Order: sequence, then structure tokens, then C-alpha cells
Amino acid sequence: MKISTSLYFDRATQQLGGVQSRLTKVQEQLSTGLQIVKPSDAPDKASLVTRLESELARQSGYQDTLKAVNVRLTAEETALKNTSDVMFRIKELSVQAANDTLGLQDRQSIALELGSLREQILSLANSQDSNGNYLFSGSRAGEEAFSKDSSGRIIYQGDHARMKVNVGDNRRMNLNLPGSDIFTRVVRDDGKGGKVGVDFFQALDDLTQAVKTADRTKIQRGIGEIDTLQIGVSEGLGQIGADLSVVDMQTTVLDQVVLRLQTTRSDIEDLDYTEAITRMNKDQLALEAAQSSFSKISQMSLFKFLN
Repeated sequence: MKISTSLYFDRATQQLGGVQSRLTKVQEQLSTGLQIVKPSDAPDKASLVTRLESELARQSGYQDTLKAVNVRLTAEETALKNTSDVMFRIKELSVQAANDTLGLQDRQSIALELGSLREQILSLANSQDSNGNYLFSGSRAGEEAFSKDSSGRIIYQGDHARMKVNVGDNRRMNLNLPGSDIFTRVVRDDGKGGKVGVDFFQALDDLTQAVKTADRTKIQRGIGEIDTLQIGVSEGLGQIGADLSVVDMQTTVLDQVVLRLQTTRSDIEDLDYTEAITRMNKDQLALEAAQSSFSKISQMSLFKFLN
């Protein structure tokens, strides 16, 4: 069989090109730390990595949502804890005001403090988050939860919506608690054998007025109503506490899911450096040997022997 010079050079060039290509590929792998530098390196694995990255992005979105929910619920919890503390102080002052030994001036001082505490609760009820959204306005986050109407009474301006957000593929949870579920109304006798509902802040105003006028009957009624109003605040705190527990549990679940996905992706695409370096050294030796062999054989000529 005759081997022409051109055939020899073609085959030698192909051999050198193949070795050089393998060496270049392993060098790229070492520089990136990945087995799959281009989709063409392993189309099936590249497709799987793409799906894993898409899933990781979705789970990351859930994690970001949970962080936002946690911040909002924590702000709501802080506002209600402060409200509860103020309510206890109002109860304490009301009991003092019901004492028959107090004089008019003492009751006037208590009434002034009660008015100040009422304003503090109003401010807490209109708490906002870092984006300026009102916490207790339901879905009307751009409006104050409580404000004065045309007659000067403090009324609820939000709605009763409980917004929910997705925090998992099959998991939704509460984002807010409407002010109407927290700052509840009290029920009184209307004096005609019926019942009438009285708004949260109206009940506080009536108590303050009763203290000013030393109306012991209405002061006693107000003390009982404070207990009822406190129940709404306490139940709101309980609901928010339960929601924060859900946030913690779901965060743990998502962390585990993300870790599993990252581990799977790592197993597929991360490079085994020891194995890659071994291949690189092997290909370098093969390339050097091929180059040396080609150089020596290409210099051989029949004319050298004829001379």
C-alpha cells in the first residue's frame, strides 16, 4: 500500500488537531470549573442544567417573597405589641379614674393622658412599611387605615381584604391583617332594648369624656370595653405570630429545596479537578509526542539516501 505525502500530512494534521482540540477543551473546563462549557459539550446535561436553573430561579423568587412577608409581618407585630402596651396603660388609668378618692383635677390629668394615648394608638394603627404602604388598610395600602370623617369621628377607611402571596409551588399565605379585624367595635345597649356597635376610637373618646366629667357609670362601662378592645388586639397578635411561624417553616422548606437543587446541579456541571488535570497532562504529552513524531518523519526524504 502506498502512502502519499499529502495523505500523510492530512492524517498527521487531523491527529494533531484532535489532540489540540481535547487539550483546549480541558483547559477551558479548568478555567471555568465546569464540565459543560458549551451546550454542545453535552446537550442532554446542558438541558438538565437549564431546567435546574429555572427551578432555582423560581424557588429564589419564593424566598424573596418570604423575606418581604417577614418584614411586613414583623412591622405589624411591633405595631400591635406597642398598641397592646398602650391599652394596658389606658386600663390602668381608667381604674384609677374610677377611684372615688380622686378629685376633679386628678381626673383632668388622667383625661389628658388618655387623650394622648388615644393619639398614640391612632398613629400605630396608621403605621406604614418602608415603601410608605399602610399596614392595616387591607388592600387599600395607599390610604390611611383610620382617619376623620366629615363629623370628626375616627373611622376605618380601609377594606376587609386579606391579601395572599405565593411562597411555594403549592403554598400561599397571608400578607396582611386588616385593621377592622384588630381595632374592633364594642356592642352597647342603645337604651331602647336593642344593641348598637361603637367604633374602637369612639369607645376610647367616650371613656376620656367620662373621666373628664367624672361619670362613674360610663367610666365603669369604659373599663369593660377596654377589655373587649384588648381582645381584638391580642387576637391580631396571635394571628400574626402564627403567620410568622409559617414564614419560618416555609423558609426552612425552601432552603432544603434550594440546597437539593444546587447539589444536583453541582453534580452535573462541576468539574472534577483531579481528573481534569490528569487528562490535560495526558493530552499535553500526546500533543508533544505527535508534534515531535511529525517533525522527524516530515524531514525524511528519499533524496537523502540517493546522495
